[in-house]
Amino acid sequence: MIEQRYNKTIKMVAAGRGRNSSRSRSYHKRRPRRKQNTKKTTNPAPSTLAPAEAPSDKAPSEVEDKVLVLPPFLSVRDMAMMMNRSPIDVIKKLMALGVMANINQSLDFDTASIVAEEMGFQVEEEKPDVLEEDIEKQSAQKTLRQRILETEKEENLVPRPPVVAVLGHVDHGKTTLLDAIRRTNVVAGESGGITQHIGAYQVVLPGGKKVTFLDTPGHEAFTAMRARGAQATDIAVLVIAADDGIMPQTEEAISHIQAAQVPMIVALNKIDRPEANPERVKQQLADMGFVPEEWGGDQIVVPISAKKGISIDELTESILLVAEIVGVRANPKGQCVGTVIEGKLDRSRGVMVTLLVQNGTLHTGDVIFIGDQWGKVRAMFDSHGQLIQEALPSTPVSVLGLSEVPEAGEVFQVVSNEQVARSIIHDRNAKKQVAPRKAVQALTLEQIFEHVQRGEVKTLNLIIRADVQGSLEPILNSLEQLPTEEVKFDVLHKAVGNVTESDVLLAIASKAIILAFRVKVDPAAANLAESSGVDIRHYDVIYTLVDDVGRALTGMLEPVYEERLLGKAEVKELFHIRKVGQIAGSYVLEGRIRRNSIAYLYRAGKQVTRSRVSSLKRFTEDVDEVKAGFECGIALEGVSGIKPGDIIESVEKVRVR
Repeated sequence: MIEQRYNKTIKMVAAGRGRNSSRSRSYHKRRPRRKQNTKKTTNPAPSTLAPAEAPSDKAPSEVEDKVLVLPPFLSVRDMAMMMNRSPIDVIKKLMALGVMANINQSLDFDTASIVAEEMGFQVEEEKPDVLEEDIEKQSAQKTLRQRILETEKEENLVPRPPVVAVLGHVDHGKTTLLDAIRRTNVVAGESGGITQHIGAYQVVLPGGKKVTFLDTPGHEAFTAMRARGAQATDIAVLVIAADDGIMPQTEEAISHIQAAQVPMIVALNKIDRPEANPERVKQQLADMGFVPEEWGGDQIVVPISAKKGISIDELTESILLVAEIVGVRANPKGQCVGTVIEGKLDRSRGVMVTLLVQNGTLHTGDVIFIGDQWGKVRAMFDSHGQLIQEALPSTPVSVLGLSEVPEAGEVFQVVSNEQVARSIIHDRNAKKQVAPRKAVQALTLEQIFEHVQRGEVKTLNLIIRADVQGSLEPILNSLEQLPTEEVKFDVLHKAVGNVTESDVLLAIASKAIILAFRVKVDPAAANLAESSGVDIRHYDVIYTLVDDVGRALTGMLEPVYEERLLGKAEVKELFHIRKVGQIAGSYVLEGRIRRNSIAYLYRAGKQVTRSRVSSLKRFTEDVDEVKAGFECGIALEGVSGIKPGDIIESVEKVRVR
């Protein structure tokens, strides 16, 4: 009946248009016609309601292109246009398959391919042109910069401006240094002179060369980007105040820079102050293994005064020199990818996202996807707030067009059209539903031997926290005595005090193991470690710590488990089922009884036996667990001498180390 109505409607419309009937004329007299597009087209697309003479019965042999390349998702209208058929023909086929759809209905690939094959086409699935099959999957193994260099051809790579991150201890003059380089007053707009957000600025130095600076609030943000696989930075500038010297946050920043494996330039700031002692700071650096060039080492140290503008040119020259040695390059005509620097919700403009282009060229109107969202670049602004139409590699830009604020450090990518973006997002969401996404996980000590055997791990990254300075040296000396022919140790960071969130971030980014000797873990660090799978090992004896690491390298480390009580139940009466055996009709007193859990049977306060809950029932139905306050039937594996009044404890085994 529905198909007959469609056919009748088509014939009525076709007849009305063909004869220019009085009914049609009177209709147009009563209502003014809508303004039509008079622009001529050489190959007009089929209208929504096509005449009955439309090529719906066209034989497959008359179709020029028999192979139809379909995206993962498309509308009925788009599919009809691709096949040069009427949308009504597609709707008819869908109805025959039991699918009720309108012209704007979205079809998945499987449904669309069946319809296309019914209409005489051979179907192939469109493969989106992306840099990686799964960016999130690869982010834990290689940085975005490494993947760009591996993907692009050598002849297409050209020099680009270096991206520089400025790190250091609080109030050592990071933002003041950028202020001196950019010759603007950013510090005045900051709360208390402390940086409150992540910013990206591109400056043109004397001679016309450009440098992009990332002004970060600390090394945590620097490492958080690495943890997501971005690593947008080419060079790190470590700011140290000449009057304060190396502080705890300075040491942490150095550890994060080393883990990132990017060249470091030390900016020795505040040399104009009377209490400044540059030689003492150089000695501190030398003691940590960073011998200044003037002392015969290879560490670049530039004494400056950001406030008075002393030796700023010398610092920028050092940055350009290191960039030339490193060879920072990209392909402006290649696949456009980059990193999210920051995102915010502007009341007047909506979602504003700062992006750093790392390869290719970003244009206004490009379709981009970030994480599990996509959007079209409606407007683009440079670091000075000027409206621009394109952004080359190493250019930071603020863009409008996304519906939600993405997370800093996420990777963005340009795709050819909205359909490709939708299909990529749909595939990612489908994968999340099948297998929930896990955070990038560092290795556990139990996994080290397996990865060493497979050749995946050649360096064991360690972060060591101890209660006092006197404990660090014996730990390091004892670890160095271990026979490590197949794997080397790399202590990324060692310090006194509790395990912090910064330590966990560093462990995530570097797949490191945290050894906590007689110290606690900060609550925020504990939550992050639990969600990210970072292995934090607690020790009270140095011998035990070293022994565990040694056993891990030889594959002999045994995990430590403990039993935790789930719940208790009292046996009220007994039943016997032929195929199951003795069933204890019980009442759950506290907690819960869980099927397949360890079970202890107690009588008069004494343990009778240890077994397993082999069967658990509520009335006649098998259940996984029964909570306190409910009755249930419990069968213990291999146990038949249960009596009324006995207590059954359900216990689970939990790994504690």
